[in-house]
Amino acid sequence: MPVVSVDIKTRQPYADGAMFGATGDYERIDGVLGFAVDPGNPANSAIVDLEYAPVDGDGCVRFESDFTLVAPRDPSKGNGRVIVEVVNRGRRRTIAFFNRGPAPPIDSDAIPEGDGFLLRHGYSVLSIGWQWDVYRSNALLGLEAPGISIDGQRVTGQACVEMRPNLKERTRLLANREHQPYPVADTNDPDAVLLVQDWEDGPDTVIPRSQWHFPDPEHVTLESGFEPGKIYYVIYTAANPVVVGCGMLAIREAATWLRVASEDNAVHNGYERVYGHGVSQCGRLLRHMLYLGLNLDQDGRPVFDGLLPHVAGGRMGEFNHRFAQPSCQSNPGFGHQFPFADDTLIDPLTEQTDGLLRRLRELDAVPKIIYTDSAAEYWRGDAALTHIDSTGVQDLEPAPETRRYLFAGTQHLPGDPDLMVGQGPDGSTGMHPYNAVDYIPLLRAALFNLDRWVSEGIQPPPSLYPRLHDRTATSGADYLANSVTVPGRTLPDPDRLWRIREIDVGPYAKRGIASYPVREGREYTHLVPAADADGNDASGIRLPDLTVPVGTHTGWNLRHPDTGSPEQLISMQGSTHWFPATEAQRDADYDPRPSLESRYASREQYAFKVREAATRLADDRYLLAEDIDLVVNSCLQRYDCAVGETG
Repeated sequence: MPVVSVDIKTRQPYADGAMFGATGDYERIDGVLGFAVDPGNPANSAIVDLEYAPVDGDGCVRFESDFTLVAPRDPSKGNGRVIVEVVNRGRRRTIAFFNRGPAPPIDSDAIPEGDGFLLRHGYSVLSIGWQWDVYRSNALLGLEAPGISIDGQRVTGQACVEMRPNLKERTRLLANREHQPYPVADTNDPDAVLLVQDWEDGPDTVIPRSQWHFPDPEHVTLESGFEPGKIYYVIYTAANPVVVGCGMLAIREAATWLRVASEDNAVHNGYERVYGHGVSQCGRLLRHMLYLGLNLDQDGRPVFDGLLPHVAGGRMGEFNHRFAQPSCQSNPGFGHQFPFADDTLIDPLTEQTDGLLRRLRELDAVPKIIYTDSAAEYWRGDAALTHIDSTGVQDLEPAPETRRYLFAGTQHLPGDPDLMVGQGPDGSTGMHPYNAVDYIPLLRAALFNLDRWVSEGIQPPPSLYPRLHDRTATSGADYLANSVTVPGRTLPDPDRLWRIREIDVGPYAKRGIASYPVREGREYTHLVPAADADGNDASGIRLPDLTVPVGTHTGWNLRHPDTGSPEQLISMQGSTHWFPATEAQRDADYDPRPSLESRYASREQYAFKVREAATRLADDRYLLAEDIDLVVNSCLQRYDCAVGETG
């Protein structure tokens, strides 16, 4: 067993001993797992640089990872299922996410119980640190990854750090977000390069070396200041890489550890079913693990029964190469390459033959998978590549081991009328009000459908997503050209939409070593959900927000001028524009969309229509019957907001 030590730091009642239905009370255990993996085991062969890490007396590579387990105090009252949460940049979020609880501050280790959904149903949740560059603390779970040396020598190589400032700054950390940087090997390096783009996919401009410098090995200073809204890339010779891919091994081995019961295990009694859940960056990591075949442990046993990668789109990430920065999501590199779809295909651009599930099928180890995306992942340029071929001319049917759902008319993270203004997840501000649609009820149903699929063999409902054959998938340019007019709304520049391109990361790519800047070639097709007459997505799972609408809800938004580059899409955020409340308001605003008073005779009639629509979704199993009231009340909240804002 590669988990060789379990150091329990604290053990305490969860949520002050609150009772969660028949499951009763929960406890919270925080600690550190120690791992020892064999670099020569075929199950570990895909991990870049593992062979260069130091080994113990048994020839194993050691590392450790923080964990938190929230589980029923009486295991017999649980449902025998545990969700392995791939924590997002160190933050524990799965319980609050599914339970519609508030996200705690970044410096808090709190795990809000929200409405108790997962806990009432008996699920346990293990949150596991996997990211080497997270500064470990009580609030943030991280990984102590092993360093590497080759022939006893310090290892150096190229690193590329992307920076997207939202305010003018003269000096910035050499890291994505506020993570640990790779230090500069030589602060006077004359070959270091600083590039700037006015928009993503725009031309590179080299900033002369005389205009910037490294004040220390972890920072970069631009004398004139980094301008908000522009995109900068610092390419430099870095030192001291670690085995970044050990993060994936920590997730795999923690899942294996959860499955196995033993008398001396003071943490758990073993679980019947093990599921993996990851949001955004962490969903992309789960996709990457699938691609590398990491669903068999070192003894050849299956690891995950099912996976729920959420808002991952079609990408992977910087999770398994030398000098990788796991939080990077937009700079072109290893994570933006073919394959995008599950089945093995020939890529017309690169002429490669590959598929996300190819290795696992060869190993007969494919778990059940339900992919869920918001509309934002389509506007990001990659989600459609998971189910439409690279040339954009043919629909791809879902792999038999999977289901795929678009949560229509939603943004990257769930919306709420109280969260329609302010900073987005990347610190930028939106030009338009943020998307107000809450998709969590759909995600809860997806989890239940995955569980039934694994445990009882009950097939989930059919995949729902944009398709070419019924014209519910369209190009971004066509969407914008035919977009409904919404007063006060500015449309994106079709020439500045995000794109995925053919990428060449250099001659040593197969060894996990990149050469920067990467070479970008031809553009992959960029398809988004087509819109209906109200401007709402016409395909996917359509909540009553779209079938009984009170506004236009999109997966895209623009940067506010205060944070620079207002012609650019803002990362991850969508928008909501309420319908006019009255015909008089509609006429005054020259709004072509029918008013609320012309659509619904009263608030009561609106609620009735929403309940009908929600019941149909529940009958089709895209929504849980227990969440019908939740959806109705959420829609009424948005109805009241629309009337109040425009009436």
